Amino acid sequence: MSVSAERRTFSDTLAGYVTYFSPTQRRFGLRTSDDREFTVHLPRNVSSRIVRNLGDPYRDTTAATLDMLAEGRYLFVYGICYAWQDGERFEAKEITFPEEHRGSYVFEHPAWWVQQAAAVADFYLRGHFPDGKYDWQNFRTQLTLHGTHLPDFDGADVRQETDTISRLVYGLSTAYLLTGEDRFLQAAESGTEYLREHMRVADDQDGIVYWYHGIDVTPTGQRKVLASEFGDDFDAIPMYEQIYALAGPTQTYRITGDPRILDDIDRTVALFEQYFRDPEHGGFFSHLDPITLDPKADALGPNRSRKNWNSVGDHAPAYLINAYLATGREDFARLLEETADTVVQRFPDEPGSPFVQERFHTDWTPDRTWGWQQDRAVVGHNLKIAWNLTRIKSMVDKDEYGALAERISEIMPAVGSDQLRGGWYDVVERTADPDSGLHRMVWHDRKAWWQQEQAILAYLILAGTTSDPEQLRLAREAASFYNAFFLDYDDGGVYFNVLANGIPYLLGTERLKGSHAMAGYHALELCYLAAVYTGLLISNDALTLHFRPRPDDLPDRTLRVAPDLLPAGSVELTRVWVEGRPYHHFEPKELTVRLPEGDEPVRVRVELEPAQLRLRMRTEFDGGTAHVRCDGVIDTTELEKFRRVLSEVMAAEPLRVEFHLCEVTAMGRPAINELLFQRTKAGLDVDFVIVGCALPDVADALLATDAFLLEGGDACAHD
Repeated sequence: MSVSAERRTFSDTLAGYVTYFSPTQRRFGLRTSDDREFTVHLPRNVSSRIVRNLGDPYRDTTAATLDMLAEGRYLFVYGICYAWQDGERFEAKEITFPEEHRGSYVFEHPAWWVQQAAAVADFYLRGHFPDGKYDWQNFRTQLTLHGTHLPDFDGADVRQETDTISRLVYGLSTAYLLTGEDRFLQAAESGTEYLREHMRVADDQDGIVYWYHGIDVTPTGQRKVLASEFGDDFDAIPMYEQIYALAGPTQTYRITGDPRILDDIDRTVALFEQYFRDPEHGGFFSHLDPITLDPKADALGPNRSRKNWNSVGDHAPAYLINAYLATGREDFARLLEETADTVVQRFPDEPGSPFVQERFHTDWTPDRTWGWQQDRAVVGHNLKIAWNLTRIKSMVDKDEYGALAERISEIMPAVGSDQLRGGWYDVVERTADPDSGLHRMVWHDRKAWWQQEQAILAYLILAGTTSDPEQLRLAREAASFYNAFFLDYDDGGVYFNVLANGIPYLLGTERLKGSHAMAGYHALELCYLAAVYTGLLISNDALTLHFRPRPDDLPDRTLRVAPDLLPAGSVELTRVWVEGRPYHHFEPKELTVRLPEGDEPVRVRVELEPAQLRLRMRTEFDGGTAHVRCDGVIDTTELEKFRRVLSEVMAAEPLRVEFHLCEVTAMGRPAINELLFQRTKAGLDVDFVIVGCALPDVADALLATDAFLLEGGDACAHD
């Protein structure tokens, strides 16, 4: 063999934790998620950055790279590997830090996911409605990488798919929940109305509603498309299309309480019960014949008498949990419990495979020969089951839900994730290759945006409900990969797929940001629920949500504002505003607001907090004076929150900062030092004032620095 044949170079990405750093030898150790150790060499021209959000400027840290390589810090390093017969050398070219500093992940800031939601939603509004008018007749299923429609002269881009509109409506409604920005709700409501007017068929005789696959819009009119014209479901009515037709309207209903939408939900569920349900063996069939509405019709071919994950499990995330949150109805709760019971009973396949079985015949025998799936696993569906079982367990506390969710979370990283580079794979063989023991990739090793979402949400909610540090580690790693590689800072939105090393894959339909499969749904669902789980279950931050109902449309004028299915008693409703004014008719533990009479929409803003919140910090500005009100314990555990809030206050450049520490029950020396540090940074013309009473040792420690003023005024008492 020649010398050249023994050498090779290739570029790749590594993800892991710094184990050591040698400044003299310019190298550091990196431990990957599966405990492999690598040595990374640092050439003089290595660059680095911190992960940034959509809408943020580039955050270059090249000059500080060596100082940031602290032991235990998580990072991504892209570099070139030089391999030869007796060894190899990996040289870093770019380092990406998901943490501001060790343990402070950028996406755990309370504003991160809210900002991202607004940016993603605005990307779709610009793309579909560049004139700012939300006329859904101008919507097209396909949206280019740059956020534009295909040119009119192309002649092929005339299809409006019901599910794609519904998914986008879901995303826009979700953006409104997080931001309260009118444009998102206006677009969501007009989109819901468009679906009802153009895509809905109300069968009053049978008391059902069903939804067209879509319509073709041309200058001369419209053509309704009843049966699916999408690949695997051709000439059938697939249940998942009917399920996802409800996703957007249901999320809109959570905000507005429009009774017409609830009627559509009820009558679509009636369709499921009358035609898709299997009364003999249980569960729901996956497809109906469009003529006879018979799930066993010969015309269905390979979809005859079949059941699958979409027809059984997708009820929960697509519409059913949100319908239950908005209504509290027992019939929705029973259907949720039934779907969870069916998944637990029918889907696991150990020891045959670590992955669930996803397709079945009528009698629940596995179908391992269907179409593209054969005996293959969709990694994201396994994670989706873990995520949704954990949610439903908060409503129906069954041990088997938690057991399966935790079992899936335990076994998935080794078989479904990339433990070298980070991120989660797409479709793999359900059984391992006998030679290598690996579950081989079916088509490629690319990573799709929606499967990253399932991983992030599954591990976030498990971390938040079990307090398991391993679940939190996996959640953070998944969120780091997504935020480092999927955000498109040039054109906006998120990429469909990236290569294994994180570089965007921009060919074919995967170049699109609007398609049969992509319409903002998963990206905005992720923003919303990551904000919910991170703030309320993990980092102990308040969450603000926005609603706009007509009070008289709601039963007993009661607005339900639970953000998701969370453990009973874990969250409380602490503040409410109606039309911008504080409002006090609400039930903190029930998470409900009793609204005043009225038949016009009202703006309702609510603040939710963890029930066991250790430190509450609220800030407000009165001219040049900033008020910082603290309640609880300010110790090393809460120091990061304390530092963050103070930094945000000082960024507004107030002339006077008043600290209301009356309700502080303990304050450690690091927090006192942080106050002194911020004081010295503020300049001589800024006053730091302790208002009212404070714990004697706290007041004495602050006054001893000779950097603070003490003023009375608050009536308070300490135990």
